[in-house]
Amino acid sequence: MDSLRFDLSKRLGKFKLLNATNGGPWHKRHATDQFRSNFTEYKAARIPYSRNHDSGVIGIYGGPYSHDISKIFPNFDADVNDPASYDFACTDEAILACLDAGTETFFRLGETIEHQIKKHATIPPKDFKKWAEICEHIILHYNEGWADGLHLNIQYWEIWNEPDLDPDDSPNKRTWGGTKAQFFDMYEIAAKHLKAKFPHLKIGGPALAGNMEWGEDFLKEMHRRDVPIDFFSWHIYATNPEKIARRAETAKRLLLENGYESTESILNEWNYVKGWTDEFKYSIMMIHGLKNASFILSTMALSQIAPIDMLMYYDTRPGAFCGIFDLYSYDPLKGYYALLWYGSFYDLEAEVRSENTLPNVYTLCGTDKDGKVLCALTHYSDDDQAPAKELTLDFGRPGTYEIYLVDKDHNGELIATTSELALTLPVHTCMLIKEI
Repeated sequence: MDSLRFDLSKRLGKFKLLNATNGGPWHKRHATDQFRSNFTEYKAARIPYSRNHDSGVIGIYGGPYSHDISKIFPNFDADVNDPASYDFACTDEAILACLDAGTETFFRLGETIEHQIKKHATIPPKDFKKWAEICEHIILHYNEGWADGLHLNIQYWEIWNEPDLDPDDSPNKRTWGGTKAQFFDMYEIAAKHLKAKFPHLKIGGPALAGNMEWGEDFLKEMHRRDVPIDFFSWHIYATNPEKIARRAETAKRLLLENGYESTESILNEWNYVKGWTDEFKYSIMMIHGLKNASFILSTMALSQIAPIDMLMYYDTRPGAFCGIFDLYSYDPLKGYYALLWYGSFYDLEAEVRSENTLPNVYTLCGTDKDGKVLCALTHYSDDDQAPAKELTLDFGRPGTYEIYLVDKDHNGELIATTSELALTLPVHTCMLIKEI
């Protein structure tokens, strides 16, 4: 039987912010007709940040009149300095609902993806400087109380989303209707304007869809133009957590090569996707089941090692990509428990990594202030018929442990209290081992 060994004396730093998400709680602060809500479960997961992208697609989190620049400032010809030109109400509600759950907003300054035949808000703003000034006033509203606003100290402000999704000659440009050159101009104007106005905040982007050559061109050109980038955000959908880790290495290399050594690398859209055509239906079915829980946990485990500063799952809005909550009942799905368990690692004093590795077995481990162990592990493979893993956990000393299980029959329940850590892990099983 294989063994995973941990030397508890080899203590590393704190755990990174890896259970952040896109989307907030499905909850109404403004109404009493609360027949369903996932607020309690969402809060329990201790999600540190919610990226507010694509909120306009649905009506529960944010809704169609929130977050997008075109919804907050609906008439682009209006006076940028007049509070009456802005509509903040629905965005306020969504952000405050997140804060009630202990989750800060990662504010995407841009537009919801448009799959419709005619595009409206994703076409380039007709005046890039004015667009930057609109963003400035949105920041003033949320951080400095402008226009009967708030004082939330929102730190992360992301310029646009996936400008590289479709090539310049595409007839159906879903996220950025202009050219790459136009986007570079807009980003430069917006980033320089906002950083000059708010030097203490983190201004970044561009939420790269996945075209790393496009991303390399972006970084080279921004460096040439002396554009500040506090964080570089990028996306990947995959079936293999190792592929995500390799993409993180590429992103970090590009930052280093282009003069952005201190820029944070933030993966702020990711999920299980096997394919976007014939295999998409299978992908969606897996997102809503046990396989996604294992994929989430294994990806977080590798991201703790990889050069990723923050991980933001896409997403916790109601819809096809939400592997966390059921669309109709709002009840937690299997994937919820990976985020919930990870929230417990924020209480630990230090990470401890396994001395050895086993194929397709992924672990997160750390110790609390009293030296007690907390360890999460999963057996992930894209092969749904992969044989079970037999293994032991060796922490170098005896102890008594609670074992919590997520599998086809269990949803995070305590299944045993034991001092023997000889485990059987069928594929996609997730376990949490807690020393008592």
